[in-house]
Amino acid sequence: MMMKQGLWAMCLLSGISFVAGNVALAESSTSLTAPTAPVAPTAPLAPIAPVVTPAPVVAPITEQDVQAAQQAWGDGIVTIGKTYQEKGDYQAITSKLLDQLYTFSDGTVLFKPTKAAEDQFRETKDEALSYFVKGKETEDHGFALQPWSKVRFENDAIAINQDTAEAMGNYYFTDAATGKETKVEYTFGYKRDKADGHLKIFLHHSSLPYHPEH
Repeated sequence: MMMKQGLWAMCLLSGISFVAGNVALAESSTSLTAPTAPVAPTAPLAPIAPVVTPAPVVAPITEQDVQAAQQAWGDGIVTIGKTYQEKGDYQAITSKLLDQLYTFSDGTVLFKPTKAAEDQFRETKDEALSYFVKGKETEDHGFALQPWSKVRFENDAIAINQDTAEAMGNYYFTDAATGKETKVEYTFGYKRDKADGHLKIFLHHSSLPYHPEH
């Protein structure tokens, strides 16, 4: 009888231990899988606007701009001849004036000078330089070396576009020695230089008036 009670006590204790173990295991399992505190949603980032560099503002061309460019051209021709007469460095001055007055540094200039027959069209700066002060072309005698004492423009019309302007008319060259004035026809095309804002010539067509023979 006492043996049966001992066995029963042992079984009872084993059962209690087993139940306690299951409870502990359940608690451990629960602690491992317990959900964490919810994370507050992050607000979406605002889109980053692309950096746009504004285009440079180019002032519209006016008739006064064209007239100023023509005045600068005429004064330049007179200066070249005067420097030549005074034994100065007229070639250096002419080269500088071509840079200031024409768009040779940006590309081809459509240049058809008055007194040119063999090489009628001068697309490069060296060819234009030769026309004004001699050098590259054998037919050139130095148009600006005349010398001329005055150049005046008479515009027949000026057409102003979005970023270019064209002027057509007659310009008159006064011989410094005789005072005689020579009339020449012209068409000039201008566009504004991005560096200094001045107008520069990209088209230069010049010819003597037609004289029909009877």
